[in-house]
Amino acid sequence: MELSSKIKQKLQALPDKPGVYFMRDRRGRIIYVGKAASLRHRVQSYFRQATLRSAEPKLRGLIRSLDDFDILVTRTEAEAVLTEGRLIKDYRPRYNVLMKDDKRFLLMRVNLNEPFPRFESCRLQKDDGATYFGPYASSPAVYAALEFIERRFGLRQCRPRVPGPEDHKHCHNDIVRYCSAPCILKVSKEQYRECVETALAFLRGERPEFLREMQQDMEKAAADFKFEKAAALRDTWLLLRRAIRERARGRKTLVLKAEEARAGLEDLRRELGLAAPPRVIECFDISNISGTHAVGSMVCAVDGLPQPNRYRMFRIRTVEGSDDPAMMAEVIRRRYGRVLAEQGARPDLVLVDGGITQLRAARAVLDELGLAGLPTAGLAKRFEEIYADVRPRATPLRLPLASPALRVLQQIRDEAHRFALTYHRRLRLRRIRESVLDEIEGVGANRKQALLKQFGSVRRLRRAPVGEIAAVPGIGRALARLIHEALEDGGSRSDITGGTPVSP
Repeated sequence: MELSSKIKQKLQALPDKPGVYFMRDRRGRIIYVGKAASLRHRVQSYFRQATLRSAEPKLRGLIRSLDDFDILVTRTEAEAVLTEGRLIKDYRPRYNVLMKDDKRFLLMRVNLNEPFPRFESCRLQKDDGATYFGPYASSPAVYAALEFIERRFGLRQCRPRVPGPEDHKHCHNDIVRYCSAPCILKVSKEQYRECVETALAFLRGERPEFLREMQQDMEKAAADFKFEKAAALRDTWLLLRRAIRERARGRKTLVLKAEEARAGLEDLRRELGLAAPPRVIECFDISNISGTHAVGSMVCAVDGLPQPNRYRMFRIRTVEGSDDPAMMAEVIRRRYGRVLAEQGARPDLVLVDGGITQLRAARAVLDELGLAGLPTAGLAKRFEEIYADVRPRATPLRLPLASPALRVLQQIRDEAHRFALTYHRRLRLRRIRESVLDEIEGVGANRKQALLKQFGSVRRLRRAPVGEIAAVPGIGRALARLIHEALEDGGSRSDITGGTPVSP
Protein backbone atom coordinates (compact mmCIF):
# COMPACT_ATOMS: atom_id res chain seq x y z
CA MET A 1 0.00 0.00 0.00
CA GLU A 2 1.54 3.27 -1.16
CA LEU A 3 1.16 6.02 1.46
CA SER A 4 0.71 9.66 0.51
CA SER A 5 3.18 12.22 1.85
CA LYS A 6 0.35 13.72 3.90
CA ILE A 7 -0.26 10.45 5.78
CA LYS A 8 3.48 9.79 6.21
CA GLN A 9 3.95 13.19 7.87
CA LYS A 10 0.99 12.63 10.16
CA LEU A 11 2.23 9.16 11.15
CA GLN A 12 5.60 10.61 12.15
CA ALA A 13 3.95 13.30 14.30
CA LEU A 14 1.63 10.97 16.23
CA PRO A 15 1.98 11.35 20.02
CA ASP A 16 2.47 8.43 22.41
CA LYS A 17 -0.66 9.46 24.32
CA PRO A 18 -4.20 8.16 24.77
CA GLY A 19 -6.88 9.48 22.46
CA VAL A 20 -9.35 8.96 19.65
CA TYR A 21 -8.58 8.73 15.92
CA PHE A 22 -10.82 9.41 12.89
CA MET A 23 -10.33 7.66 9.55
CA ARG A 24 -11.58 9.51 6.44
CA ASP A 25 -12.27 8.44 2.88
CA ARG A 26 -11.41 10.39 -0.28
CA ARG A 27 -14.47 12.62 0.12
CA GLY A 28 -13.45 13.57 3.65
CA ARG A 29 -16.19 11.52 5.31
CA ILE A 30 -15.46 9.96 8.67
CA ILE A 31 -15.67 6.21 8.05
CA TYR A 32 -14.20 4.91 11.31
CA VAL A 33 -13.65 6.16 14.86
CA GLY A 34 -11.34 4.29 17.22
CA LYS A 35 -9.69 4.68 20.62
CA ALA A 36 -6.11 4.02 21.65
CA ALA A 37 -3.98 3.87 24.78
CA SER A 38 -1.17 5.09 22.50
CA LEU A 39 -2.20 6.92 19.33
CA ARG A 40 1.27 6.43 17.87
CA HIS A 41 1.28 2.65 18.20
CA ARG A 42 -2.36 2.08 17.33
CA VAL A 43 -2.67 4.27 14.23
CA GLN A 44 0.70 3.24 12.81
CA SER A 45 -0.36 -0.41 13.07
CA TYR A 46 -2.99 0.12 10.33
CA PHE A 47 -0.35 1.01 7.76
CA ARG A 48 1.95 -1.99 8.15
CA GLN A 49 2.10 -4.46 5.26
CA ALA A 50 1.55 -7.34 7.69
CA THR A 51 -1.77 -5.83 8.70
CA LEU A 52 -3.00 -5.65 5.13
CA ARG A 53 -1.91 -9.24 4.48
CA SER A 54 -3.40 -10.89 7.58
CA ALA A 55 -6.28 -8.66 8.64
CA GLU A 56 -9.91 -9.70 8.35
CA PRO A 57 -11.83 -8.48 5.25
CA LYS A 58 -13.59 -5.66 7.11
CA LEU A 59 -10.28 -4.18 8.26
CA ARG A 60 -8.70 -4.57 4.82
CA GLY A 61 -11.68 -2.75 3.32
CA LEU A 62 -11.25 0.08 5.81
CA ILE A 63 -7.53 0.42 5.06
CA ARG A 64 -8.14 0.51 1.30
CA SER A 65 -10.90 3.13 1.71
CA LEU A 66 -9.07 5.58 3.96
CA ASP A 67 -7.40 8.65 2.54
CA ASP A 68 -6.67 10.69 5.68
CA PHE A 69 -7.00 10.63 9.45
CA ASP A 70 -7.25 13.01 12.41
CA ILE A 71 -6.67 12.53 16.11
CA LEU A 72 -7.99 13.87 19.40
CA VAL A 73 -5.67 13.55 22.41
CA THR A 74 -7.50 12.84 25.68
CA ARG A 75 -6.44 13.07 29.30
CA THR A 76 -6.72 9.36 30.01
CA GLU A 77 -7.48 6.07 28.31
CA ALA A 78 -10.81 6.08 30.16
CA GLU A 79 -11.75 9.40 28.60
CA ALA A 80 -10.76 8.03 25.18
CA VAL A 81 -13.19 5.13 25.60
CA LEU A 82 -16.04 7.42 26.61
CA THR A 83 -15.26 9.92 23.82
CA GLU A 84 -15.11 7.14 21.22
CA GLY A 85 -18.60 5.93 22.16
CA ARG A 86 -20.08 9.42 21.97
CA LEU A 87 -18.47 10.19 18.60
CA ILE A 88 -19.61 6.89 17.08
CA LYS A 89 -23.16 7.84 17.96
CA ASP A 90 -22.65 11.38 16.63
CA TYR A 91 -21.13 10.38 13.26
CA ARG A 92 -22.27 6.77 12.73
CA PRO A 93 -19.20 5.77 10.65
CA ARG A 94 -20.01 2.84 8.40
CA TYR A 95 -17.01 0.75 9.50
CA ASN A 96 -17.89 0.99 13.18
CA VAL A 97 -20.17 -1.35 15.03
CA LEU A 98 -23.21 0.86 15.60
CA MET A 99 -23.51 -0.07 19.29
CA LYS A 100 -27.14 -1.11 18.76
CA ASP A 101 -27.40 -2.57 22.25
CA ASP A 102 -26.34 0.82 23.67
CA LYS A 103 -23.99 -0.96 26.05
CA ARG A 104 -22.99 1.27 28.93
CA PHE A 105 -19.84 1.33 31.02
CA LEU A 106 -19.78 -0.19 34.47
CA LEU A 107 -20.60 1.70 37.64
CA MET A 108 -20.43 0.70 41.28
CA ARG A 109 -23.55 1.23 43.36
CA VAL A 110 -24.27 1.18 47.10
CA ASN A 111 -27.54 2.18 48.77
CA LEU A 112 -26.65 3.75 52.11
CA ASN A 113 -30.33 3.89 53.06
CA GLU A 114 -30.34 0.11 53.56
CA PRO A 115 -29.63 -1.26 57.07
CA PHE A 116 -26.71 -3.36 55.77
CA PRO A 117 -25.52 -1.74 52.50
CA ARG A 118 -23.77 -3.85 49.88
CA PHE A 119 -21.72 -2.86 46.85
CA GLU A 120 -22.60 -4.11 43.37
CA SER A 121 -21.85 -3.38 39.74
CA CYS A 122 -24.44 -1.95 37.36
CA ARG A 123 -24.61 -0.17 33.97
CA LEU A 124 -27.42 2.32 34.54
CA GLN A 125 -27.48 5.14 37.07
CA LYS A 126 -30.95 5.73 38.46
CA ASP A 127 -32.40 8.46 40.63
CA ASP A 128 -32.97 6.02 43.50
CA GLY A 129 -31.07 7.67 46.35
CA ALA A 130 -28.09 5.30 46.02
CA THR A 131 -24.45 6.38 45.79
CA TYR A 132 -22.74 5.64 42.46
CA PHE A 133 -19.07 5.47 41.46
CA GLY A 134 -18.09 5.63 37.80
CA PRO A 135 -18.59 5.11 34.93
CA TYR A 136 -15.39 3.09 34.56
CA ALA A 137 -13.76 2.26 31.23
CA SER A 138 -12.03 -0.80 32.74
CA SER A 139 -14.43 -3.57 33.78
CA PRO A 140 -11.62 -5.67 35.35
CA ALA A 141 -10.77 -2.69 37.58
CA VAL A 142 -14.37 -2.54 38.80
CA TYR A 143 -14.51 -6.25 39.60
CA ALA A 144 -11.11 -6.09 41.34
CA ALA A 145 -12.33 -3.19 43.48
CA LEU A 146 -15.53 -5.00 44.41
CA GLU A 147 -13.62 -8.13 45.37
CA PHE A 148 -11.09 -6.12 47.38
CA ILE A 149 -13.62 -4.23 49.47
CA GLU A 150 -15.58 -7.44 50.09
CA ARG A 151 -12.42 -9.21 51.25
CA ARG A 152 -10.79 -6.31 53.11
CA PHE A 153 -13.89 -4.98 54.87
CA GLY A 154 -16.04 -8.08 55.20
CA LEU A 155 -18.96 -6.70 53.22
CA ARG A 156 -21.88 -8.92 52.27
CA GLN A 157 -22.88 -9.94 48.75
CA CYS A 158 -26.29 -11.48 49.45
CA ARG A 159 -29.39 -9.71 48.15
CA PRO A 160 -31.93 -9.62 51.07
CA ARG A 161 -32.46 -6.06 52.31
CA VAL A 162 -32.21 -7.21 55.95
CA PRO A 163 -30.39 -10.58 56.01
CA GLY A 164 -31.20 -12.94 58.90
CA PRO A 165 -30.37 -16.41 60.22
CA GLU A 166 -32.58 -18.07 57.60
CA ASP A 167 -30.52 -16.46 54.83
CA HIS A 168 -27.30 -17.68 56.47
CA LYS A 169 -28.46 -21.28 56.20
CA HIS A 170 -28.27 -21.05 52.41
CA CYS A 171 -25.20 -18.84 52.21
CA HIS A 172 -22.13 -19.53 54.41
CA ASN A 173 -20.18 -16.73 52.73
CA ASP A 174 -18.57 -16.10 56.12
CA ILE A 175 -16.89 -19.49 55.67
CA VAL A 176 -16.31 -19.83 51.93
CA ARG A 177 -15.74 -16.11 51.25
CA TYR A 178 -15.05 -13.04 53.38
CA CYS A 179 -18.45 -11.90 54.69
CA SER A 180 -18.54 -10.58 58.27
CA ALA A 181 -22.01 -12.17 58.61
CA PRO A 182 -24.16 -9.40 60.09
CA CYS A 183 -27.09 -11.76 59.47
CA ILE A 184 -26.10 -13.86 62.50
CA LEU A 185 -24.67 -10.88 64.45
CA LYS A 186 -20.99 -11.74 64.06
CA VAL A 187 -20.69 -7.95 63.77
CA SER A 188 -23.12 -5.32 64.98
CA LYS A 189 -25.03 -3.02 62.65
CA GLU A 190 -22.79 -0.12 63.77
CA GLN A 191 -19.59 -2.08 63.12
CA TYR A 192 -20.80 -3.12 59.68
CA ARG A 193 -21.76 0.48 58.85
CA GLU A 194 -18.27 1.63 59.84
CA CYS A 195 -16.76 -0.89 57.40
CA VAL A 196 -19.02 0.47 54.63
CA GLU A 197 -17.91 4.04 55.33
CA THR A 198 -14.25 2.98 55.21
CA ALA A 199 -14.85 1.26 51.86
CA LEU A 200 -16.47 4.44 50.53
CA ALA A 201 -13.47 6.49 51.62
CA PHE A 202 -11.14 4.00 49.90
CA LEU A 203 -13.05 4.21 46.60
CA ARG A 204 -12.98 8.01 46.79
CA GLY A 205 -9.19 7.89 47.10
CA GLU A 206 -9.22 9.15 50.69
CA ARG A 207 -7.58 6.05 52.22
CA PRO A 208 -4.37 5.47 50.19
CA GLU A 209 -2.86 3.46 53.06
CA PHE A 210 -4.69 0.35 51.85
CA LEU A 211 -2.93 0.53 48.50
CA ARG A 212 0.38 1.11 50.29
CA GLU A 213 -0.22 -1.98 52.44
CA MET A 214 -0.85 -4.06 49.32
CA GLN A 215 2.27 -2.67 47.68
CA GLN A 216 4.32 -3.60 50.77
CA ASP A 217 2.84 -7.12 50.74
CA MET A 218 3.75 -7.39 47.05
CA GLU A 219 7.34 -6.31 47.71
CA LYS A 220 7.65 -8.68 50.67
CA ALA A 221 6.35 -11.62 48.60
CA ALA A 222 8.90 -10.84 45.91
CA ALA A 223 11.70 -10.58 48.49
CA ASP A 224 10.66 -14.00 49.84
CA PHE A 225 10.80 -15.44 46.29
CA LYS A 226 7.03 -16.00 46.26
CA PHE A 227 6.79 -14.66 42.75
CA GLU A 228 3.34 -15.99 41.87
CA LYS A 229 1.84 -14.31 44.93
CA ALA A 230 3.75 -11.12 44.18
CA ALA A 231 2.48 -11.11 40.57
CA ALA A 232 -1.13 -11.62 41.72
CA LEU A 233 -0.81 -8.78 44.24
CA ARG A 234 0.76 -6.57 41.58
CA ASP A 235 -2.10 -7.18 39.13
CA THR A 236 -4.73 -6.45 41.80
CA TRP A 237 -2.84 -3.37 42.98
CA LEU A 238 -2.65 -1.97 39.44
CA LEU A 239 -6.37 -2.53 38.85
CA LEU A 240 -7.34 -0.93 42.17
CA ARG A 241 -5.13 2.07 41.50
CA ARG A 242 -6.69 2.39 38.06
CA ALA A 243 -10.22 2.28 39.48
CA ILE A 244 -9.43 5.02 42.00
CA ARG A 245 -7.75 7.21 39.39
CA GLU A 246 -10.67 6.81 37.00
CA ARG A 247 -12.93 7.89 39.84
CA ALA A 248 -10.73 10.92 40.49
CA ARG A 249 -10.45 12.01 36.82
CA GLY A 250 -13.64 10.69 35.29
CA ARG A 251 -16.16 11.87 37.85
CA LYS A 252 -18.66 14.58 37.12
CA THR A 253 -17.60 18.11 37.93
CA LEU A 254 -17.16 18.62 41.65
CA VAL A 255 -19.72 20.76 43.35
CA LEU A 256 -18.21 22.19 46.51
CA LYS A 257 -20.13 23.86 49.27
CA ALA A 258 -19.19 27.41 50.27
CA GLU A 259 -17.41 26.35 53.47
CA GLU A 260 -15.49 23.60 51.60
CA ALA A 261 -14.43 26.11 48.97
CA ARG A 262 -13.20 28.60 51.59
CA ALA A 263 -11.20 25.88 53.33
CA GLY A 264 -9.75 24.86 49.98
CA LEU A 265 -8.64 28.41 49.17
CA GLU A 266 -6.88 28.74 52.52
CA ASP A 267 -5.22 25.39 51.94
CA LEU A 268 -4.20 26.53 48.44
CA ARG A 269 -2.64 29.67 49.90
CA ARG A 270 -0.44 27.55 52.17
CA GLU A 271 0.49 25.00 49.51
CA LEU A 272 1.44 27.58 46.86
CA GLY A 273 2.94 30.13 49.25
CA LEU A 274 0.53 32.89 48.22
CA ALA A 275 0.23 36.10 50.23
CA ALA A 276 -3.54 35.61 50.59
CA PRO A 277 -6.18 33.05 49.57
CA PRO A 278 -6.86 33.42 45.81
CA ARG A 279 -10.41 34.77 46.01
CA VAL A 280 -10.74 35.13 42.20
CA ILE A 281 -9.33 32.37 39.99
CA GLU A 282 -9.50 32.37 36.19
CA CYS A 283 -8.85 29.02 34.50
CA PHE A 284 -8.11 28.36 30.81
CA ASP A 285 -8.46 25.26 28.63
CA ILE A 286 -7.97 24.49 24.92
CA SER A 287 -10.05 22.12 22.80
CA ASN A 288 -9.27 21.06 19.23
CA ILE A 289 -8.96 18.01 16.99
CA SER A 290 -5.76 18.02 14.95
CA GLY A 291 -5.88 21.80 15.09
CA THR A 292 -9.37 22.11 13.58
CA HIS A 293 -12.17 24.15 15.15
CA ALA A 294 -9.71 25.12 17.89
CA VAL A 295 -11.28 26.99 20.78
CA GLY A 296 -10.28 28.22 24.19
CA SER A 297 -12.35 28.64 27.32
CA MET A 298 -11.99 30.79 30.41
CA VAL A 299 -14.05 30.09 33.50
CA CYS A 300 -13.98 32.10 36.68
CA ALA A 301 -14.44 31.09 40.30
CA VAL A 302 -15.06 33.61 43.08
CA ASP A 303 -14.47 32.38 46.63
CA GLY A 304 -13.88 28.94 45.13
CA LEU A 305 -17.28 28.70 43.43
CA PRO A 306 -17.98 28.98 39.66
CA GLN A 307 -19.40 32.25 38.32
CA PRO A 308 -20.90 31.45 34.87
CA ASN A 309 -21.67 35.10 34.12
CA ARG A 310 -17.91 35.70 33.95
CA TYR A 311 -17.10 32.83 31.57
CA ARG A 312 -15.56 33.62 28.17
CA MET A 313 -15.10 31.74 24.86
CA PHE A 314 -12.31 32.23 22.30
CA ARG A 315 -12.05 31.07 18.68
CA ILE A 316 -8.35 30.48 17.96
CA ARG A 317 -7.29 32.90 15.20
CA THR A 318 -3.51 32.89 14.86
CA VAL A 319 -2.39 29.29 15.38
CA GLU A 320 -2.52 26.61 12.69
CA GLY A 321 -2.14 22.93 13.40
CA SER A 322 -2.21 21.20 16.78
CA ASP A 323 -0.11 23.44 19.04
CA ASP A 324 -1.78 23.70 22.44
CA PRO A 325 0.90 25.89 24.10
CA ALA A 326 0.69 28.43 21.26
CA MET A 327 -3.11 28.40 21.46
CA MET A 328 -2.93 28.90 25.22
CA ALA A 329 -0.58 31.84 24.66
CA GLU A 330 -3.04 33.42 22.20
CA VAL A 331 -5.98 33.10 24.61
CA ILE A 332 -3.97 34.49 27.55
CA ARG A 333 -2.77 37.42 25.43
CA ARG A 334 -6.29 38.28 24.25
CA ARG A 335 -7.80 37.98 27.71
CA TYR A 336 -5.31 40.04 29.67
CA GLY A 337 -4.53 42.43 26.85
CA ARG A 338 -8.19 43.40 27.03
CA VAL A 339 -8.12 43.54 30.83
CA LEU A 340 -5.24 46.01 30.64
CA ALA A 341 -6.86 48.06 27.85
CA GLU A 342 -10.13 48.36 29.79
CA GLN A 343 -8.39 48.67 33.17
CA GLY A 344 -10.39 45.70 34.41
CA ALA A 345 -9.92 43.73 37.61
CA ARG A 346 -7.18 41.11 37.64
CA PRO A 347 -7.61 37.67 39.19
CA ASP A 348 -5.66 36.47 42.22
CA LEU A 349 -4.55 33.33 40.37
CA VAL A 350 -4.38 32.27 36.72
CA LEU A 351 -4.80 28.50 36.31
CA VAL A 352 -4.10 26.65 33.06
CA ASP A 353 -5.20 23.13 32.21
CA GLY A 354 -1.88 21.45 31.54
CA GLY A 355 1.64 20.98 32.77
CA ILE A 356 4.87 22.91 32.63
CA THR A 357 4.70 23.57 28.85
CA GLN A 358 1.30 25.27 28.98
CA LEU A 359 2.30 27.15 32.14
CA ARG A 360 5.48 28.50 30.54
CA ALA A 361 3.50 29.67 27.50
CA ALA A 362 1.04 31.53 29.72
CA ARG A 363 3.79 32.92 31.93
CA ALA A 364 5.75 34.26 28.96
CA VAL A 365 2.72 36.20 27.69
CA LEU A 366 1.91 37.64 31.11
CA ASP A 367 5.53 38.79 31.51
CA GLU A 368 5.36 40.35 28.04
CA LEU A 369 2.21 42.25 29.07
CA GLY A 370 3.85 43.55 32.23
CA LEU A 371 1.92 41.23 34.55
CA ALA A 372 4.95 39.51 36.04
CA GLY A 373 3.45 39.68 39.52
CA LEU A 374 0.27 37.79 38.62
CA PRO A 375 0.47 34.28 40.16
CA THR A 376 0.01 31.37 37.76
CA ALA A 377 -0.32 27.61 38.15
CA GLY A 378 -0.99 24.58 35.97
CA LEU A 379 -2.91 21.42 36.85
CA ALA A 380 -1.44 18.62 34.73
CA LYS A 381 -3.57 15.88 33.24
CA ARG A 382 -1.48 13.04 34.56
CA PHE A 383 -1.50 12.31 38.30
CA GLU A 384 -3.19 15.69 39.04
CA GLU A 385 0.22 17.38 39.40
CA ILE A 386 0.38 21.10 40.23
CA TYR A 387 3.02 23.35 38.69
CA ALA A 388 3.29 26.85 40.13
CA ASP A 389 5.60 29.77 39.44
CA VAL A 390 4.96 31.34 42.85
CA ARG A 391 6.82 28.50 44.51
CA PRO A 392 9.31 27.06 42.03
CA ARG A 393 10.11 23.41 42.71
CA ALA A 394 12.17 20.77 40.99
CA THR A 395 9.23 18.37 40.97
CA PRO A 396 5.52 19.17 40.68
CA LEU A 397 3.34 19.32 43.76
CA ARG A 398 1.19 16.23 44.33
CA LEU A 399 -1.58 16.64 46.88
CA PRO A 400 -3.77 13.86 48.31
CA LEU A 401 -6.97 13.34 46.33
CA ALA A 402 -8.96 14.47 49.38
CA SER A 403 -6.95 17.71 49.71
CA PRO A 404 -9.28 20.77 49.89
CA ALA A 405 -6.83 22.75 47.75
CA LEU A 406 -6.78 20.09 45.02
CA ARG A 407 -10.57 19.82 45.06
CA VAL A 408 -10.92 23.57 44.42
CA LEU A 409 -8.48 23.37 41.49
CA GLN A 410 -10.16 20.25 40.10
CA GLN A 411 -13.57 21.87 40.20
CA ILE A 412 -12.56 24.93 38.20
CA ARG A 413 -10.30 22.89 35.84
CA ASP A 414 -13.09 20.40 35.12
CA GLU A 415 -15.51 23.27 34.53
CA ALA A 416 -13.10 24.90 32.06
CA HIS A 417 -12.71 21.58 30.26
CA ARG A 418 -16.49 21.05 30.10
CA PHE A 419 -17.07 24.60 28.85
CA ALA A 420 -14.42 24.29 26.12
CA LEU A 421 -15.74 20.91 24.96
CA THR A 422 -19.32 22.22 24.84
CA TYR A 423 -18.31 25.14 22.62
CA HIS A 424 -16.09 22.94 20.45
CA ARG A 425 -18.85 20.37 19.96
CA ARG A 426 -21.34 23.10 19.05
CA LEU A 427 -19.03 24.38 16.30
CA ARG A 428 -18.38 20.84 15.15
CA LEU A 429 -22.05 19.95 14.86
CA ARG A 430 -22.81 23.22 13.09
CA ARG A 431 -20.10 22.39 10.55
CA ILE A 432 -21.62 18.93 10.09
CA ARG A 433 -25.07 20.40 9.42
CA GLU A 434 -23.66 22.92 6.98
CA SER A 435 -21.61 20.30 5.14
CA VAL A 436 -24.68 18.81 3.47
CA LEU A 437 -24.62 21.82 1.12
CA ASP A 438 -21.15 20.75 -0.10
CA GLU A 439 -22.71 17.69 -1.73
CA ILE A 440 -25.17 19.67 -3.88
CA GLU A 441 -23.87 20.23 -7.38
CA GLY A 442 -23.70 23.92 -8.22
CA VAL A 443 -23.40 25.13 -4.61
CA GLY A 444 -19.89 26.47 -4.14
CA ALA A 445 -18.36 28.37 -1.24
CA ASN A 446 -19.87 31.74 -2.19
CA ARG A 447 -23.40 30.43 -2.74
CA LYS A 448 -23.20 28.40 0.45
CA GLN A 449 -22.17 31.50 2.38
CA ALA A 450 -25.02 33.49 0.82
CA LEU A 451 -27.58 30.80 1.76
CA LEU A 452 -26.39 30.57 5.36
CA LYS A 453 -26.30 34.34 5.67
CA GLN A 454 -29.88 34.58 4.44
CA PHE A 455 -31.40 31.70 6.44
CA GLY A 456 -29.03 31.44 9.38
CA SER A 457 -28.87 27.62 9.41
CA VAL A 458 -29.44 24.54 7.26
CA ARG A 459 -32.46 23.67 9.40
CA ARG A 460 -34.21 26.92 8.43
CA LEU A 461 -33.10 26.53 4.83
CA ARG A 462 -34.68 23.06 4.73
CA ARG A 463 -38.05 24.52 5.83
CA ALA A 464 -37.94 27.35 3.30
CA PRO A 465 -40.07 27.13 0.11
CA VAL A 466 -38.40 27.07 -3.28
CA GLY A 467 -39.41 30.67 -3.98
CA GLU A 468 -37.57 32.03 -0.94
CA ILE A 469 -34.45 30.04 -1.78
CA ALA A 470 -34.53 31.29 -5.38
CA ALA A 471 -34.65 34.88 -4.11
CA VAL A 472 -31.13 34.57 -2.65
CA PRO A 473 -28.67 36.36 -4.95
CA GLY A 474 -26.88 33.94 -7.27
CA ILE A 475 -29.25 30.99 -6.73
CA GLY A 476 -32.13 31.09 -9.22
CA ARG A 477 -35.20 28.89 -9.60
CA ALA A 478 -33.57 25.74 -10.99
CA LEU A 479 -30.81 25.57 -8.39
CA ALA A 480 -33.29 26.42 -5.61
CA ARG A 481 -35.43 23.44 -6.62
CA LEU A 482 -32.33 21.20 -6.59
CA ILE A 483 -31.34 22.47 -3.13
CA HIS A 484 -34.85 21.95 -1.79
CA GLU A 485 -35.04 18.38 -3.10
CA ALA A 486 -31.56 17.49 -1.85
CA LEU A 487 -32.28 18.73 1.66
CA GLU A 488 -35.65 16.98 1.69
CA ASP A 489 -34.21 13.64 0.54
CA GLY A 490 -30.94 13.42 2.41
CA GLY A 491 -30.82 16.23 4.92
CA SER A 492 -31.66 14.26 8.05
CA ARG A 493 -28.96 11.69 7.43
CA SER A 494 -26.37 14.26 6.43
CA ASP A 495 -26.98 16.26 9.58
CA ILE A 496 -25.43 13.33 11.40
CA THR A 497 -22.81 11.93 9.09
CA GLY A 498 -21.49 15.10 7.53
CA GLY A 499 -20.05 15.70 4.11
CA THR A 500 -16.72 16.86 2.77
CA PRO A 501 -14.45 17.36 4.68
CA VAL A 502 -15.72 17.55 8.27
CA SER A 503 -13.57 17.79 11.37
CA PRO A 504 -15.19 16.51 14.56
